[in-house]
Amino acid sequence: MNSFDSLDLIEPLRRAVAAEKYTVPTPIQVQAIPPLLDGRDVLGCAQTGTGKTAAFALPILQHLTNDPRPGKPVIRTLVLTPTRELAAQIGDSFQVYGQFLPHRHLVIFGGVNQNPQVTALRRGVDILIATPGRLLDLHQQGYVNFNHVQYFVLDEADRMLDMGFIRDIRKVMDLLPKDRQNLLFSATLPEPIVKLASAFLDDPVRVEADRNSSTVERIVQRVMFVAHGDKKHLLADLLRNKDVESAIVFTRTKHGANRVVKELSREGVEAAAIHGNKSQSARTKALDGFKAGEVRVLVATDIASRGIDIDNVSHIFNYDLPNIAESYVHRIGRTARAGKEGIAVAFCDETETEFLRDIEKLTGVPLDVVENHAWHNPNAMPSLIRGRRPPTKRPDQDDDRPPRVPHGQRPSRPRQSESRPPRPRPAEARAGETRQRPAETRPQTSSARPAAAEPARREPAPVRQAAAPSRPMQNPSPSGILSQRPPRRARGSFTPGGTGGGGRH
Repeated sequence: MNSFDSLDLIEPLRRAVAAEKYTVPTPIQVQAIPPLLDGRDVLGCAQTGTGKTAAFALPILQHLTNDPRPGKPVIRTLVLTPTRELAAQIGDSFQVYGQFLPHRHLVIFGGVNQNPQVTALRRGVDILIATPGRLLDLHQQGYVNFNHVQYFVLDEADRMLDMGFIRDIRKVMDLLPKDRQNLLFSATLPEPIVKLASAFLDDPVRVEADRNSSTVERIVQRVMFVAHGDKKHLLADLLRNKDVESAIVFTRTKHGANRVVKELSREGVEAAAIHGNKSQSARTKALDGFKAGEVRVLVATDIASRGIDIDNVSHIFNYDLPNIAESYVHRIGRTARAGKEGIAVAFCDETETEFLRDIEKLTGVPLDVVENHAWHNPNAMPSLIRGRRPPTKRPDQDDDRPPRVPHGQRPSRPRQSESRPPRPRPAEARAGETRQRPAETRPQTSSARPAAAEPARREPAPVRQAAAPSRPMQNPSPSGILSQRPPRRARGSFTPGGTGGGGRH
């Protein structure tokens, strides 16, 4: 199918789609819309950015139109989502696609005064989009009646699972009429989601976005190895690059998001944070400023980021690698929207190599390794991790020897007493200094011992110098790191799932 006209949609919906300048349906829409129009339950596996909201919104609006009910509107469609932002985005979609139809929709979530939501419920709505907590709260107060629900959508089911909403979901489903059409959409399908789906979906049609059409395929993915304490300097340096038009920076915790915003502010880079501890008004203000281009950098946690649907995000920075590999896919899906391309840069310190391994195993795409930056830390690369072999061998290796590392030197096992490499200093501060012995070698009696006397005192010095990241390299923001042109992968780079070469772009 190469047009929406072939999907048997009613004229008001086709007109709404055309008004948004959408002409060709996405693969998930082509697969999901026909069975939904036929009244079938659907289990959809689709990542963000694949058009899944339209895949369920258009059929639901058509069903409501073809089966009008007289009198005050009652809740006939319930869409359950994990976050406020995602609920708001889905509400916007129903508004856009239903602009030529009379149906009312309402979005309800916690963190705001419930009175306006109660007033709207009393007036009557056809479509209710809600987060679990506020929905159950208003139901217990008698403001939400589930007796007329005909269409139930569970969106972002895997994130519901991550956030601990499964019990609330089961409570809601127990309150719904048994005779209804069910839709479940999830970016991933772990075993608990499969069990949940089997509990309420009736002979569902399973649809899945073609991997080749996935948003991830349009994203250039790169990894930069850096000591944890140097991440803030690397991030600020990259964000000053003019190629970064708008960026979302992901942290693992709310406190971490606030800290990154403060550190960027000290570096002269304005940013706004969005996470669960922020009030709804503060989150809305940050999102609106980001959408309008008033704020170029948004720092977010995984949960708060769900529902950020902005077409012009050029870069994603994973300041902290997620400990759940699926979250990485959700994060980078914030770029490369609406058919565009994007760039995702991951920072990896010594404690995060297992997370990186899980991410590359899940995506099947090895991230391009960028080494030519000021804060490169070889000790964070898996091939140099203490006592660990590289995860794969080059094709020309037939024994257990590790592959060569950059600079053509073999790695040596770091001593247990080694400390984290010191923060790199600006070149101006080092002008005129005499090269000093690296911190992990034997103590010196003089901090400025002549270089000519050093070789006789320590044989392993050349190897240690090659691995020490304390001195910034030349060209700290090389051309190409933040552009679409992929950098050349170093020999011996971390490439689980493959034997070298660049990632799929």
